[in-house]
Amino acid sequence: MATEGIEAVFLETHNWGRAAKFFQALGYDLEFATDHNSGQFRCGDGPYVFIAEIPEDREPQTQIVLKVPDADAFRADPAVEVVTPFEDTHFGTRLMTVRDPDGRLWSLQAPQSSQAPQSPQAPQVPGKEQP
Repeated sequence: MATEGIEAVFLETHNWGRAAKFFQALGYDLEFATDHNSGQFRCGDGPYVFIAEIPEDREPQTQIVLKVPDADAFRADPAVEVVTPFEDTHFGTRLMTVRDPDGRLWSLQAPQSSQAPQSPQAPQVPGKEQP
C-alpha cells in the first residue's frame, strides 16, 4: 500500500493572529481554532494547513504530512527509513515518521484503526512539543 498524497501542512509560527490573517487573505477558511493559539485552515478540497504558535525562542518548523488510508495495511518499502512506527495520537489519528535520503523527516498519517475515517487533526512535528 502506498501513500495517497499530501494530507496536510503543519506550520509553527511566532504569531498565531498574523499567520491566521495571512492564510485567510490567501483564500483559506478557518475550520477550527483552539484555545491555545492554533487552528486548522483549508482552501477548497486541498490539504489542510494546521498552524500552531510557539515561543519566540524556538525556530518555526514546517512539516508535510502524507495520507495513508490504513496504517495496519501499510508496509514501508525497504528504501524508506522508518524513524518511528505508527502510533496512536491524542488527536484521533495514527502517525508514523520516516526519513528521506537527505535527512528530512516526514509524517505519515492514518485514521485510528478502531474508528471510521474522520477529519484529520493536528499532526505533531517529530521531536517538537505541541503548544
